[in-house]
Amino acid sequence: MATFVKNPKGSWKAVIRKHGWPTVAKTFRTKRDAEDWARRTEDEMVRGVYIRRSSSERLTFHSALDRYLAEVTPSKKPATQQAEILKAKPLREFFGDYSLAAITPDLVARYRDERLSARAYSARRNAPKTTIKPNTVRLELALLSHLFTIAIKEWQLGLIQNPVANIRKPRIGAGRDRRLTTTEEQDLAAALANYSNPMLGWIFRVAIETGMRSGEISGLKLRQVDLERRIARLTQTKNDGARTVPLSKAAVAALRSAVENPTRPKGCDLVFFGEPGRDGRRRAYNFNKAWTELKRQLGIDDLRFHDLRHEAVSRFVEAGFSDQEVSAISGHKSMQMLKRYTHLRAEDLVDRLDERRGPSNPAT
Repeated sequence: MATFVKNPKGSWKAVIRKHGWPTVAKTFRTKRDAEDWARRTEDEMVRGVYIRRSSSERLTFHSALDRYLAEVTPSKKPATQQAEILKAKPLREFFGDYSLAAITPDLVARYRDERLSARAYSARRNAPKTTIKPNTVRLELALLSHLFTIAIKEWQLGLIQNPVANIRKPRIGAGRDRRLTTTEEQDLAAALANYSNPMLGWIFRVAIETGMRSGEISGLKLRQVDLERRIARLTQTKNDGARTVPLSKAAVAALRSAVENPTRPKGCDLVFFGEPGRDGRRRAYNFNKAWTELKRQLGIDDLRFHDLRHEAVSRFVEAGFSDQEVSAISGHKSMQMLKRYTHLRAEDLVDRLDERRGPSNPAT
């Protein structure tokens, strides 16, 4: 049975002591509110569905997000950690002062709609209008959803549901179909040949010949490259699965130049190395700024480095490799994802189409 105590300030405290359950208490403005709460709570205990919500009602999203970034995010890959820090900013701004218990599906849906509406969201921040892509919002919601999953399963905060689970997610846009033209490739090759740091040119060639991701290339160690057998062994990949990448002659030539780089510091095991940091350690060559500037000079700002992976995979398919062979090289886990990354030029298929069908009779 519940007991009710009137506090000196006039509020009422309801205390429930029930065998087999922890003692719970809550303060209300009126005795009737206290009685209603006690009745509902005791009924939930009898039915075995009671959830202790006090911790989730006290914990703000600010604090929960800080705990997530401190405890969960560090267990992920470095690139994912950086991405989550960026995705956490708009979530913190919108949900920060709410308690976890107060974040409902309709509130999450409002966040989704405001993020997709650049004008509405920018007005909240008094910031200039920006374009937020649906996939960006989808990834932000994925982070929010995982935070609630951790809060429910590991932190035992007494939340009834994950509010993200019951809303519509933004549709994933069509995969990019940006292909590298012959002229662009020639212009890039010429500009890279004259660039002050030859490593950027070697990285470009390895990317377009192998389809390796940016992080996979920059993180290559000397021991992972076997130039005699023409393979590169990748141990740290996006999908957590090691794979061995075959190397074309052009890729071998680029990697050989990188391995035999006369400026390589003694004891440095990175194929593509950068300048020492403040701590004296050499890390992978960060080529993003140089790549962006080079694209700007050539007038191809819309070309992303990741598009080189798309280009390489598409060339593998055009060369006649099977889906299984291309997947083994690129590391794609599913054929569906592989298809999103593969875009064939129709003009490149014309000759093969005629070869397969054979000569046709002229129209009469």
